[in-house]
Amino acid sequence: MKVFYSDKFTFPVPDVHRFPVNKYKQLRDILLGEKILSLDELYEPKVATKEQILLAHTQEYFESFESGTIKSDEKAIRRLGFPWSHELYLRSLASVGGAIESAVAAMKEGVSGNLAGGTHHAFAGHGEGFCVFNDFAVVSLYLQKNNLAKKIAVIDLDVHQGNGSAQILAENKDIFIFDMHGKNNYPFKKIPSTLDVELTDKMEDEEYLKLLTENIQRVFEFNPEIILYQAGIDPLSEDYLGRLSLTKEGLMKRDRIVLYESKKRGIPVSMALGGGYSRPIEHTLIAYCGTYKTAKEIFG
Repeated sequence: MKVFYSDKFTFPVPDVHRFPVNKYKQLRDILLGEKILSLDELYEPKVATKEQILLAHTQEYFESFESGTIKSDEKAIRRLGFPWSHELYLRSLASVGGAIESAVAAMKEGVSGNLAGGTHHAFAGHGEGFCVFNDFAVVSLYLQKNNLAKKIAVIDLDVHQGNGSAQILAENKDIFIFDMHGKNNYPFKKIPSTLDVELTDKMEDEEYLKLLTENIQRVFEFNPEIILYQAGIDPLSEDYLGRLSLTKEGLMKRDRIVLYESKKRGIPVSMALGGGYSRPIEHTLIAYCGTYKTAKEIFG
C-alpha cells in the first residue's frame, strides 16, 4: 500500500491552540512502530501546484494565502482557525499533493492513503474550520480534467458536515457526496450534499452502523470509478468535538463496511485522515491505526 506522509504536515501553532498538530508525526511513528505500515510503503508527496489548487479555489484566495496578505484579514483568519504562516501554506500544498498522489495510486493499486487531509470545510474563496484548501474537491476535479476518472464518489464520515466540498462540487453531476454527520455539530449552517444523513447526539455503534449500511448502497448505485474516503475519527466517544459515542471497535466496523464493499465491487479507495481531537490524543491515534489495520486486512 502506498501511503503519503510529509514532515511538512506539522506546522507551528500557539501553545494553547486546540488543534493537535503533532498527531500527524505521532501517527506515522505508531504505524511504523506497530508494523502496520513499513517504511517502504511511505512516500513523500509532491506539493500541489497553483494550477491544481485553482481547479477548486479562486485565484484571489490562493494568492492571498501564497503571499500572506490574508493575515491582515482578521475575519478570514478567525474563520480559518489558524494564524497564517508560510509553514501553514506549504503544509496545505503538501496535504493536497498527498491527496492527489494517493488517488492516482489507488486507481492503479486498489487502495492508498494520505496521512493528512480531509479538509472539507474549505470553500472556493475562503478557508474555514482548520481547512485551507479543499483536498477532495481538488482531487475530484483533477481526476476529471486529466481523464483519470469521470464518476467520483466522496464518502465523508467525519462527524462534521463537509460544507466546503458541497459548495465547490454542487453543480458537478458526476460527483456523488455521501455525508454522515452530527446534526447539532459544526458547521451550524449546512450546505446540502448529494446524500446527507444527520446523526443525533450520543449516537452509539449499532444505530450508526445501521444507518451507514442502509445509505451507502446509494453510493454504489452511482457506479463510481473511485471512492475518496474521508475517514474522520471524531465520531469517537472520547473526541471532545464529536458529540457522538462510537467505540474504537465501532469505527473499525465502519471502515470495514466502506472498504470491504468497495473492494467487492472493484472500486479503488483513496483515504484521508479527517478530524480527530481526543484528549488525550492517544485515543485518536489508536482509532486512526484501526483504519489502516482494516485497510491492510481487506486489501492485503
